[in-house]
Amino acid sequence: MPDLDEKTENGSPLLDGLTEAQRAAASALEGPVLVLAAAGSGKTRVITRRIAYLIEQGVPAWSILALTFTNKAAAEMRERIDKVIASPGNEGRYARGLVVTTFHSLCARLLRRYAEVLGLNPDYSIYDSSDQQALVKRLIGELDLSTSNFPPRQILSVISNAKNQLIDAEMFAASAMDFSTRNIAKIFTAYQKGLKKAGAVDFDDLLLLTAKLLREHADVRRECQDRWQWMLIDEYQDTNRAQFEIASLLAGTPEERGAKPNIFVVGDPDQAIYGWRGADITNILDFEERFQGARVIPLGENFRSTAPILSVADTLIRNNKQRKHKDLFTKRPGGERVTVTLCRDERHEAEIITDWMRDLIQASADGDRPMSWNDCAVFYRTNALSRVVEDQLRRAQVPYVVVRGTAFYQREEIKTALAYLRVVANSDDDVSLLRVINTPARGIGKAALGLLQTFAADRGLSLFAALRRADEVSALSSRAKNAVKEFVSTVDHWNGAGSFMGASIPGSLRDLAERVITESGLESHYKAQAAKNEADEDRLDNLAELVSSAAEFEENYDPADDPMQFDAAVAGVGSEEPHMLALLRAYLESVALVADADAADSETGAVTLMTLHAAKGLEFPIVGMIGLEENVLPHSRAHTSDHELEEERRLCFVGITRAMEHLHMTAAKYRTVRGISERTIASRFLDELGSEHVHMVDRSDSLGGFGPTSGTGESWDDEYAQVPKVRAYDSAREVQRAKEGSRMASGLREGAMVRHPRFGVGKIVNVTGGSNARAKIDFRTVGVKTLVLEYARLEPLD
Repeated sequence: MPDLDEKTENGSPLLDGLTEAQRAAASALEGPVLVLAAAGSGKTRVITRRIAYLIEQGVPAWSILALTFTNKAAAEMRERIDKVIASPGNEGRYARGLVVTTFHSLCARLLRRYAEVLGLNPDYSIYDSSDQQALVKRLIGELDLSTSNFPPRQILSVISNAKNQLIDAEMFAASAMDFSTRNIAKIFTAYQKGLKKAGAVDFDDLLLLTAKLLREHADVRRECQDRWQWMLIDEYQDTNRAQFEIASLLAGTPEERGAKPNIFVVGDPDQAIYGWRGADITNILDFEERFQGARVIPLGENFRSTAPILSVADTLIRNNKQRKHKDLFTKRPGGERVTVTLCRDERHEAEIITDWMRDLIQASADGDRPMSWNDCAVFYRTNALSRVVEDQLRRAQVPYVVVRGTAFYQREEIKTALAYLRVVANSDDDVSLLRVINTPARGIGKAALGLLQTFAADRGLSLFAALRRADEVSALSSRAKNAVKEFVSTVDHWNGAGSFMGASIPGSLRDLAERVITESGLESHYKAQAAKNEADEDRLDNLAELVSSAAEFEENYDPADDPMQFDAAVAGVGSEEPHMLALLRAYLESVALVADADAADSETGAVTLMTLHAAKGLEFPIVGMIGLEENVLPHSRAHTSDHELEEERRLCFVGITRAMEHLHMTAAKYRTVRGISERTIASRFLDELGSEHVHMVDRSDSLGGFGPTSGTGESWDDEYAQVPKVRAYDSAREVQRAKEGSRMASGLREGAMVRHPRFGVGKIVNVTGGSNARAKIDFRTVGVKTLVLEYARLEPLD
């Protein structure tokens, strides 16, 4: 190891242009170092300059290991390093042997190098997700288990979570206590045997086996430590337990090294938003405890956002307890206040955000830097919220793209639900029928389907017509015949039970969509998946949003706009109520015409739509954040856990700090869920933004019933009335409602049982708020909900 003691204070040009804090971080050569890099603080610049500075100070490039989380980030970092240390004719020469890679790539390299130590074939294959699912699906069958009870994707999620916690199949089986977990353990064990037989590993094995290799084989560990004497890790707050173990083993201890380990990590606890996929925030919070004598260098200066945006973000995140304090600041002059708008509903919200972006673009046209749609982004907590925004942008002829996600009507569960509706509208639609006939699984497998398709082809029938004659297919099993009959009966019930094909079915398009989603088994199918994997809750939200889409279409449907209905309307024939078949066909046609290509405009760019998780690491001059309501942001599942609530607050913080110049946050007074408009509660995070740099606007057309959630923030301005700022319940009517809320609160206690007209029976978790009282209630059917007592219509059962 070179002696760097006398080289640390030189005036290297590699440190020119850095702030004092950045310079301190880039020139911190030896020992453990934690760089607390705030959003927009130039952390990548610090990492690349530090690597270049190490090499300049005589550290061999081959003894440096830099770890990132994506191949793209690794490639960009390597490119920057080469540019920083390059001189004419020597580009890349001084960085020869430098390893800049991802955790998984490093582990794959180590496992091939030391495969024999673990009894692995050095030529092992790495199974991707489709390979894994195929193997698990086959093993479930071999174990006489059902894929409906043990969906392969959910089983793999459980296995992945276990491996990332360094729990192998044997350890998992030893701790399995209940029937379901014991069966998962059997699948886990069979899965590992299947991988070994195939000479394969999965991505999680790369981490698990490398940790095992380094932990159990001291000679291998020493060899790796001697090779890489300087280690750097980016986005350290996103590491899981397995990655932390690998980093710790590679860094070594003072006893192993003969000196403090040279581990340099960069991260921000305030941006730790991946706990749901195994990331452990304590890895960065406890860094100083794990690496004694560590130096902590905060990078608080933000080079991205204006002062008002940064102040709002800082004020919000200070409410978290799981964090390391740092002062956020910027030297950028000026900046407008952050706008927070209360909208009537989600459609009004989408209109306001669209108009706001258009106004900013138009206002910038004559300025120094004209803006385009490419400078705009809209963030949301869950994918389901994008649908109304997408619809509004299309109506306004605004180009947009959905990043790291799928446009609403292209999502798997939505396409499947729409396929069901297409079969209802046209049972001869074989393509749609093939998509849904065994989704969810109902006992009509590939073999049975093949027999039915052959029967249909031989007789010139549509597939559905062949289903009606399943009894004539002699080779079809009794089980398959019964499943086919039940499926046909269900479809007939949807389109033929009443007078559907003749006039108007009682109910509505919303009711039909909801019945199809429920009675087809889609809802229960995705509920079962969500119970095992929280990420699948989005699918349920999306299906609920599809029902809202149908209800919205029906509300605005005019038969006169439908060519098939216009002649009848002119002639004065037909029912006054919209013909359900025509309505359904019109709805399906409107959905089919939705295409991303319709919004393409290469010259003006496109608005970017994405979830808050997908937005991490990006920046935009103009940012809209929608859905700032309880049970949306923060998500409903966060109400029972302080840790999850803090992660939701960090997620909101990440969204805010993506904005460079303009930020507009919105909440809807009413939001449609499954076609029913529900009263909302403003997100507690809006109260936590402070008031100095926030402009709150009430455009809900009413001052009643919705204001700041605790009274600590600024009141809403009403743009349509020149009145002083008032609390949302200052009118006589609202005072009476507030009294009702207080009366209800005084009659309820924690643990009491109540009945809600929609959600059914539930148990009160807690009651808060006084005059603005609300209760958190755990309902048997829908889980935890937070309700405003003056509107909740609760019936005490005790």
